[in-house]
Amino acid sequence: MAESTFTTHDELSQTLTAVLDRLGVGDPFVAADQGGATITARSPITGTEFGLLTAHTGSDVAAIIEQAQTAFEQWRLVPAPVRGKLVRELGELLREHKDDLGALVSIEAGKITSEGLGEVQEMIDICDLAVGLSRQLFGQTIATERPGHRMMEQWHPLGVVGVISAFNFPVAVWSWNTALALVCGDAVVWKPSDKTPLTALACQALMNEAARRVGAPEGLSQLLLGGVEVGEALVDDARVALLSATGSTRMGRAVAPRVAGRFGKLLLELGGNNAAIVAPSADLDLAVRGIVFSAAGTAGQRCTSLRRVIAHSSIVDDLVARLTSAYASLPIGSPLAAGTLVGPLIDAASYEGFGKALAAAQADGGTLVVGGERVHAEESEDAFYVQPAIVTMAAQTDIVKAETFAPILYVLSYDSFDEAIALQNDVAQGLSSAVFTLNVREAEQFVSAIGSDCGIANVNIGPSGAEIGGAFGGEKETGGGRESGSDAWKAYMRRTTNTVNYSTELPLAQGVEFV
Repeated sequence: MAESTFTTHDELSQTLTAVLDRLGVGDPFVAADQGGATITARSPITGTEFGLLTAHTGSDVAAIIEQAQTAFEQWRLVPAPVRGKLVRELGELLREHKDDLGALVSIEAGKITSEGLGEVQEMIDICDLAVGLSRQLFGQTIATERPGHRMMEQWHPLGVVGVISAFNFPVAVWSWNTALALVCGDAVVWKPSDKTPLTALACQALMNEAARRVGAPEGLSQLLLGGVEVGEALVDDARVALLSATGSTRMGRAVAPRVAGRFGKLLLELGGNNAAIVAPSADLDLAVRGIVFSAAGTAGQRCTSLRRVIAHSSIVDDLVARLTSAYASLPIGSPLAAGTLVGPLIDAASYEGFGKALAAAQADGGTLVVGGERVHAEESEDAFYVQPAIVTMAAQTDIVKAETFAPILYVLSYDSFDEAIALQNDVAQGLSSAVFTLNVREAEQFVSAIGSDCGIANVNIGPSGAEIGGAFGGEKETGGGRESGSDAWKAYMRRTTNTVNYSTELPLAQGVEFV
């Protein structure tokens, strides 16, 4: 393991105070005896707490949604290109405050500096896309069998959009939903992870300033801080026309029937158990770079993190040796320190899950090749840094099929390409996937209907990381939702089919006569 500088809590607190002030949040902390609900703000970098924040309760949610509903009823009447001006202002503010918001992402989510900045750039990119989209919300004209008639479809604003986001992308996922929802004419109520409330406060401050600049209705974008009670109230409120929820499959199983029971719309982005097939023809130097970032980046805490490598038996030993060498040199430590590539796990529960998964894999006959140990414990007993692990497996056991949100890479081997695809698809999740091959037939099969069953299928790049121009999401227990680019905007609108009779006759469809 390469050394990396460790950041102290005092240094972190000083940086946080300055960043929050420049982002317009100021001092958000309250006294322990102030009364009412609170949540704790902390950083996984040191594991210590910054302070308490005022939280909402379930009883607060109804009033906030009512404000959002009132704002929606005004906003839906604003022409879409004019709505785009709000998102353009938000994008400009994000450009202005990119460094500070990126630093806050690193402080609160534990991402290395370049990833924190990259997440804010993703927000800027989706704002750019949404501004252009504000002039492209088009339907279509459809051929009709009836003379003197015209048939067409239109897309209209949907209503209040509820957003529930996870800690690992504390700002980007909100922006994916919010930028599209706003240009589509919707209001937004956002419940962030209670592990990353400070980034949410910063985003809300920037949104409030953007709304002030363009004169948007008050309450158009709202923030809910709190725990399970707040999330449940958002899920169950019939005025929330669309609930977009990002998190675990377990969370999705709880949310989906409640929203479906009130006939609400759902957009789910749930678990991933992503694999990369490495074929005999693969450029191994390229494959190793792609695998290491996808598996060890963000300490394995992305929904698109690489968790399984399925390598051809003729090259698996060489590949594992290369990966082991790369893992041994990974700089692990404070994500704010220059040169760090692997930051901390989010909390103690994540560390516990990491250890249990490694033990289960070895009990199933797996061999721990490298990693698995905790590091930097002497700097802070409340922060959880680990050496990313590689485990070779003879078979795809239950623990390999489970998603562990930590940097564990399982390596399996195959002999035929069909066998590799079968292993790739033999998990409950279906988010992202990759193949490294220079064989055009294998590449084309992988992205075809008989290849990967995931929502994302890449060739010669890893499964982690996505541009906003494409729709993001997955199949099976990943939930089936699509966010970001392509035609994902349609989830935030309602469709109407219109038939206009401009004749003096009244012919019925299908030749029906009613005289």
